[in-house]
Amino acid sequence: MATLVLLDALGGIALLLWGLHMVQSGILRAYGADLRAFLGRALSGRLRAFAFGLGVTAILQSSTATALMTASFTAGGVVALPAALAIMLGANVGTTLIVQLLSVDISALAPVLLLAGVIAFRQGKRTRVRDLGRVAVGLGLMLLALHTLLATLAPAENAPVARELLRAITADPLLNLLLGAIFAWLAHSSVAVIVLVMSLAYSNFVAPEAALALVLGANLGSAINPLVEAGGAGNPAARRLPIGNLINRLVGCAVLLPALGPLSELLGRVEVNPARQVADFHTGFNLALALLFLAPLDRLAALLTRLLPEAKSAADPSVPLHLDPAALASPPVALTCAEREVLHMGDIVEAMLRQTMTAFATDDRKLVAEIERMDNAVDRLHEAIKLYVTQITRESLDEAGSRRAMEVIAFSINLEHIGDIIDKNLMELADKKIKHRYKFSPEGARELEAFHREVLDNLKLALGVFMSGDVEIARRLLQEKARMREAEWSAAESHFARLREGRPESIETSSLHLDILRDLKRIHSHICSVAYPVLQARGELEPTRLRMIRNE
Repeated sequence: MATLVLLDALGGIALLLWGLHMVQSGILRAYGADLRAFLGRALSGRLRAFAFGLGVTAILQSSTATALMTASFTAGGVVALPAALAIMLGANVGTTLIVQLLSVDISALAPVLLLAGVIAFRQGKRTRVRDLGRVAVGLGLMLLALHTLLATLAPAENAPVARELLRAITADPLLNLLLGAIFAWLAHSSVAVIVLVMSLAYSNFVAPEAALALVLGANLGSAINPLVEAGGAGNPAARRLPIGNLINRLVGCAVLLPALGPLSELLGRVEVNPARQVADFHTGFNLALALLFLAPLDRLAALLTRLLPEAKSAADPSVPLHLDPAALASPPVALTCAEREVLHMGDIVEAMLRQTMTAFATDDRKLVAEIERMDNAVDRLHEAIKLYVTQITRESLDEAGSRRAMEVIAFSINLEHIGDIIDKNLMELADKKIKHRYKFSPEGARELEAFHREVLDNLKLALGVFMSGDVEIARRLLQEKARMREAEWSAAESHFARLREGRPESIETSSLHLDILRDLKRIHSHICSVAYPVLQARGELEPTRLRMIRNE
């Protein structure tokens, strides 16, 4: 009898976990790209960031997914660390909403949701309809699992041995907290653990104080998963956001753990239903943390920045840092991983471009060789990104997700081309200058440095456009393209004027000077290409002559 009850309980837990997985994966596939764009908008204040995090996570029901998406924007400089921490405070509140829903007895809806979900999944002609069918099936399974757990635990309530064993295990609040944290970490879900605690509390298997301690542990354990899955072992700065979120939870647990006895008595007077007590405490805990930490987020962000500075160098820059194979099951999250890797690739290309002019100015052969090695790293990263995104596209992606996957590939290709231009063209010119001991005229050197500085600044703009999709910056990039074309003409005209004057340095370096300008302009064209998809999506690109001919 005891074995049968245990198997039924484990089956109910497994069904609950699988139902939650179906809800999360269905929402990610149906709306992941839209939610990512929603989350990536410029956040002007922490209250707005908090609301964004709450809204996105209320839909996703996965604070880990929200943390990974937010980490990508923080890494790209799109979202400041204080705003990202506010997003996570909102995300923690957002995960409590489904617990509130499940704390109400709506198990009668389970067959309706299962039937509707299966019909939508099997008969739906559109991908999004099928994904929403998956969500309905997942919700139905969660309700069914909760009903199964309650039905299984009800007869066992009268078994004194089982009750005494469970009460003995959960007698120590600190032990309860650790058990809840371990279960949430293993299950990758605080929701599943808290729903299980609701079932145990409702069946009087755990005392109210023990149930609250398990809830604290579940909240703590769910903060560990983003820290593990964020990776960033090569760069401590990548761990700032998940560690900040973990600190919030640790402080909350430390403050409330000694007060669980009075809190359980207070909740018992306000709410008779033990399951509702657990759900209300879970929501109240996360709301209290949000109120406590929203004001001092700037200080926490400054502390994290000081304790976890940017890594000065990586052991092997060609090793991908963010291409997590486990994320492939959720294409929008995997796309976020690919975007972060493209940013990693962009950082290397930016370093190559920055040091290019230094190589020309200092005639440093070692620096030329180092830049060439960096291009090898860029090539390997491009290949890894391409293969990873190809794996993502094998999963079901909506139109927006497929378009974003192609944008990731396209920008990766353009960064790889920039690296090739620097390596194959500009570094050959640097070798030539060093070999023949050429010297630019002071005016020519200043013109090249100014042109190079503009190209470098626009590369930073392009990385921002890639992550945020900001239309204003995209327009600015295309305006810069026209301006740089004029700047190239102006620099060439100045060079020809010096040639006409018979300046020896200008005559000696004429070919070199013009080739550098040409290659920097080619690099700038690849940089500006990131603006086209953004403006095309807004209908702001003028039709090309080829398109007009095809339409005639």
